[in-house]
Amino acid sequence: MNSRTRLFLLIAIIIIVVAVIAALLLQNNSGGTPAGSTPSATTAAQPTRETTTSRSTPEPTAEPIQVVEVVIAVQDIPRGLPIAENMVATVQIPEQFAPFSAFSVAEDVIGKIARTDIAREEIIIQGKVVDDLVALANSGSVGSDAAAVLPSNRVLVAVPMDRLTSVAYAIQPGDRVDIMVSLLFIDVDDQFQSQEPNEFSFMILNPEDETTFSFSEPIDGRFDTRIIPNLGTVPVMVRPSEPQRPRLTTQRTIQNALVVNVGDFPADGRLFIAPTPTPLPQAEDEASTESTSRRTDEGTPLPPTEVPRPDIIALAVSPQDAVVLTWYVEAGVPITFALRSASSTSLAETDPVTLDYILNRFRITLPDRLPYSIEPAIRSIRQLEVGTRIQLNTTTSQPQENP
Repeated sequence: MNSRTRLFLLIAIIIIVVAVIAALLLQNNSGGTPAGSTPSATTAAQPTRETTTSRSTPEPTAEPIQVVEVVIAVQDIPRGLPIAENMVATVQIPEQFAPFSAFSVAEDVIGKIARTDIAREEIIIQGKVVDDLVALANSGSVGSDAAAVLPSNRVLVAVPMDRLTSVAYAIQPGDRVDIMVSLLFIDVDDQFQSQEPNEFSFMILNPEDETTFSFSEPIDGRFDTRIIPNLGTVPVMVRPSEPQRPRLTTQRTIQNALVVNVGDFPADGRLFIAPTPTPLPQAEDEASTESTSRRTDEGTPLPPTEVPRPDIIALAVSPQDAVVLTWYVEAGVPITFALRSASSTSLAETDPVTLDYILNRFRITLPDRLPYSIEPAIRSIRQLEVGTRIQLNTTTSQPQENP
């Protein structure tokens, strides 16, 4: 081997050794600070800041949400209905949202009676159900069903109704109605509060004894003057030919009143449980059967049993409107109910209706006075048969015959 070849081999070995040493140094310093370099202040301070933060504020750990089981309704449950197994279910909700008196076991609710209407997916609480509505009502521990369904800001009053004022008996519990009234106005003396004209008597001096007086027969009317031929203007007494005619005014007053019941309430105050029919005694049952068979054999049809129509209605109104309704009843004012749409909640203003309003709105003109007429004279027009007629002094219920 010559000298040149040895030189090349030596250089190659040196290069390989240097490369191996460099590779080892790079491997030892990877991820760290290179040898001979000074770390900067930012690089050195960063790990210290992270270490300090991790020591003072630990990372928050997620706490599990506490849940509880509650019983809910899986369908709408009407008031007074016994709760069946398929009407309720048990679900889990956060404990903070669970009512204090909520049921947690479905078996505790099944068989109870809904005290109020329970909506679907509503949590059932203890105040919503009762064990036995009849027993509670009889024991006096619970008030009437009417008080339970009454809104908190309403009171319940009853007023009379009939076929005409009740929209032909179309009004049912749960409806909303407006109330219209008609009033008759007359002129009265502001001191006596009696109907005008007042009666008065002349004070006459006794001609035999000027210290005593007497009074003439009382008369009513007013003093006036008239021009009489050949006599000129003379004083006269104008007397009415008939009692004062009242002036009629009609107006809608109370609006959006809630109908709680039509007719009489049950004796036990229960609205949502059908009463159990009372069985007839055996003797009466047999007598009724014999009478029915005898009439059937004779060919005489049995008259249908007439169901009495309600004549009273219970309304939920504000306390002030309850006072107004009481005044209507005490004053004998006829009350007419207007049935509202189920989707209507607006309140509208109306104008009082008088004879002048009718004439102006519908452009009714007064008929001319003609020098002729028909016979017999028209002194009245056909009137509807109503249960209550508006009169000046009394209220009658006598039906009139329609011609």
